[in-house]
Amino acid sequence: MVSLQQLFQFEDALKVDKKVFVNGETYIGHFKGALPYEKGKYTWSDGTAYEGDWEAGQMTGKGQIHWPSGAKYEGDVSGGCLHGSGTFVAPNGSEYSGAWRMNIQHGVGRKKYSNSDIYEGSWKEGLREGSGKYSWNSGNTYVGNWKGGTMCGRGVMRWVNGDIFDGAWLSGFRHGSGVYRFADGGYYFGMWSKGLKDGKGTFYPAGTRHPSLRRWNSSLTFDDSGRSLLSYCSLNSEEGSVSRPSVMRSLSEKMSTSEDRSISDHSRETMYDEPSYLLYHTSDRGQGEMQDQNTVVYEREYMQGVLIKELVRNAELPRRTKERNKFYVKKAKWKCVDKFKGRRSYYLRLNLQLGIRYTVGKITPVPMREVRASDFGERARIGMYFPRKGSKFTPPHYSIDFHWKDYCPMVFRNLREMFKLDAAEYMMSICGDDGLRELSSPGKSGSIFYLSHDDRFVIKTLKKSELKSLLKMLPNYYRHVGKHENTLITKFFGLHQITLRGGRKVRFVVMGNMFCTKLRIHRCYDLKGSSEGRYTDKDKIESKTTLKDLDLAYEFRMDRLLRESLFKQLSLDCLFLESQQIIDYSLLLGLHFRAPEHLKAPLEPPAAMPVHEIISAGATPQGELRIPPKGLLLVTHEPNFVNTAPGPHIRGNTLRAYSVGEKEVDLLLPGTGRLRVQLGVNMPAQANHKLQQDNIQSSSDVELFEVYDVVLYMGIIDILQRYNVKKKVEHALKSLKFDPLTISAVEPKLYAKRFINFLHTVFPE
Repeated sequence: MVSLQQLFQFEDALKVDKKVFVNGETYIGHFKGALPYEKGKYTWSDGTAYEGDWEAGQMTGKGQIHWPSGAKYEGDVSGGCLHGSGTFVAPNGSEYSGAWRMNIQHGVGRKKYSNSDIYEGSWKEGLREGSGKYSWNSGNTYVGNWKGGTMCGRGVMRWVNGDIFDGAWLSGFRHGSGVYRFADGGYYFGMWSKGLKDGKGTFYPAGTRHPSLRRWNSSLTFDDSGRSLLSYCSLNSEEGSVSRPSVMRSLSEKMSTSEDRSISDHSRETMYDEPSYLLYHTSDRGQGEMQDQNTVVYEREYMQGVLIKELVRNAELPRRTKERNKFYVKKAKWKCVDKFKGRRSYYLRLNLQLGIRYTVGKITPVPMREVRASDFGERARIGMYFPRKGSKFTPPHYSIDFHWKDYCPMVFRNLREMFKLDAAEYMMSICGDDGLRELSSPGKSGSIFYLSHDDRFVIKTLKKSELKSLLKMLPNYYRHVGKHENTLITKFFGLHQITLRGGRKVRFVVMGNMFCTKLRIHRCYDLKGSSEGRYTDKDKIESKTTLKDLDLAYEFRMDRLLRESLFKQLSLDCLFLESQQIIDYSLLLGLHFRAPEHLKAPLEPPAAMPVHEIISAGATPQGELRIPPKGLLLVTHEPNFVNTAPGPHIRGNTLRAYSVGEKEVDLLLPGTGRLRVQLGVNMPAQANHKLQQDNIQSSSDVELFEVYDVVLYMGIIDILQRYNVKKKVEHALKSLKFDPLTISAVEPKLYAKRFINFLHTVFPE
């Protein structure tokens, strides 16, 4: 039993009292010793007041805070901070109810702004991030992903006029793949860039049969940066099939876990009325009723919002084309998928990341030194066994057991240093939590391609013959790239081999991505300087198709000094490849088109008022143009205004231009930014559309412009095919008509000559 003396001591310890401090602040409530405890009210000298729970002299538990400005908070507090669940009303009338962490909105919550806009969803450190729904006072709504306070990732916008957009967003703008449904029932499937149509797409007028939106929804996945993974032909890594995103479901589930039941209940009732559900549910249901009302569709191509090409075709397509237009769901398979599909592909990526992390971590602490002859060759390698349970030298992992082999580690370590790549950034780019994306092969090699999450590096599987070819040429390659910093030849950063259970070997090479740029690559060409089989069937051309020599309908005019620099380096690189008996290499050319500035549409606001898109040929929105009439502008190089960090492909110096007094130059893109001009990167040119002598284009395929400003990206690829006399004699006799007795000595030289001569026609003086 508790004695009377103990009871009196306890009551004395928790006595209610009033204490006035020297600075004028007051506390009325319980004390434990000299500290506020349990219930009490504290008033600061500026008029701020807290009434609620205390523990050890700090506000902890539940309480209310009132500020002199009129702001007030009611909810959980901890250690003197707003922490837990609570409601904050600001002086301007905005109100937030939801989760808090250390005085910052963090978790799931609902905010009503002073202008009556409402956001309900996830927050991170005071900003909208994750899944959420934003409702404007105008009636527009957005449901989808957010990052850093802006719409970013997969999302659905519904305007009050009935228009709906479902697709990718970046920094508040439509950016990537998407479908736009007009209020009258028309649909546009295509690509966007910073809010404007940019790239190829198809417009289906109201009443025209269009691809199944249910299937389209199930085939699209997006990463956190807003990129559409469908545009990279990626598949679900574990199951070998596409997975359906669940923007609405994820938000509802997050809401349901919130401690604020009123928020979660409201969200659950309203989310299923949002446009992502209605977009494919209503359209697919009513499609059969209207499919015969219109029989034409429009295949279009845009550049920064300007329509530059249009093909009118019948809506009734051949079966083969219909299968292609189902947004590549069935098409997205590789020739190697039988070998490494589903979970095997997933394990392969994990093994690759584990091995590279081990290799880079092991070689980086070794002091830098000059490479020796013993650092080259097949015997210069590091091997390690990675059991699932881990070992003395390797960590445990969730993949399958595998053997790892790293070729010429000191050589590639020095190459990465030569290319100015930081070891930690290299490892995080490939081995970070965001992982690797698997791509479809752009050629006939049947190789598997992986792309790092930041687009800086490409990883390609090799044949045994290609691995041997690279090892054989590596000493001379090392000297060549060390001597010529502007070389256009592919940059190699690592050569590895994984041996799986059963003895199957998979060989990889890590390369720099030539198209690592914020600009959209509208066209991609693989140019060899040959005409034999170097065209692409029009029925097989898709938005990401790599085209060939005979598909190139442009010639490019460049600044005189830029062109001289280009061909000087091309000659040096081809001379090197010739000395290594390498043939069948290509110039990979990427084009970013700039629309004619006087026709370019002004940028749309991130998400404000209804956007009435104009899709008829040649039509442009009315209003003030915010960009000057010049499409591309070369200006004197200013290091402080451009990014001078080395890229994964080019590490060369800044180029000089004749038109700017032979000074180093930057490229100014109005409305986009300022870029450093290097060989193969950010090179400006004027693309002139060549007249087709054989009338390849039909009368319904309309090219609206003949001259474009373009930004060029280029590099020499496929340099691992070594010349083989026996295999090439028949081909040489057929295409080059040379004596087989001399063919072994001259073909690499003739290949280089033909290659350079062809490029002179592509980039004429």
